[in-house]
Amino acid sequence: MRIGVITFPGSLDDRDARSAVELCGGDAVELWHAEADTKGVDAVVLPGGFSYGDYLRCGAVAHRAKVMDAVRDFAADGGPVLGICNGFQILCESGLLPGALLRNESLRFTCRPVDLLVENVTTPWTRGIGLGTTLRIPVKNGEGRYHADAATLDAMERDGRVVFRYAPGQNPNGATRDIAGVCSEAGNVVGLMPHPEHAVDPGLVGGTDGRAIFTSLLHPDPTPTPTPTPAP
Repeated sequence: MRIGVITFPGSLDDRDARSAVELCGGDAVELWHAEADTKGVDAVVLPGGFSYGDYLRCGAVAHRAKVMDAVRDFAADGGPVLGICNGFQILCESGLLPGALLRNESLRFTCRPVDLLVENVTTPWTRGIGLGTTLRIPVKNGEGRYHADAATLDAMERDGRVVFRYAPGQNPNGATRDIAGVCSEAGNVVGLMPHPEHAVDPGLVGGTDGRAIFTSLLHPDPTPTPTPTPAP
């Protein structure tokens, strides 16, 4: 499966995302922000890190990039799209996902592993994970506090569009209702603040729980994933 990973000016986790795709058995394809072309890929990843214009508001400029026109068309046709951290912010700015990401409640940059509860296993990015599974994934953000108005939140809860939620006591940024990730109405577009691409290599501190998100797309397994044992 060919997975496109977009590079925006300022991106710093695009290579990590491509590496994660390759480690999990996919073929990573580089996509450039200034080209309105997804090159016939099977899925698209908007990586984390930063993007140009973030000093105005995260994703405020990047969501106007030419490649996003192609991403909108791709998503409208049912193509799987994953936005990680800054990619999540860009998807919200573009209107592909509801809500917004605000400054962390602490007003400080946060970088640490957190426990995520998987609450929707019908998306292309979670269909191989058991409902209620806990994944330990690193988070690193300064503007990661998910926010939406009460009516939008209630509708999302009712429709099962909250995909990931921080485990009790694990919310690192003050996100409303502990929401860490959401999906589009059709379910094919998913955004989350934690970085699964930093949790794919057993040789690194982040562990390997992030693989479940990539392998759900690449190698969907109907067998529920066992809940990993939290790191001490």
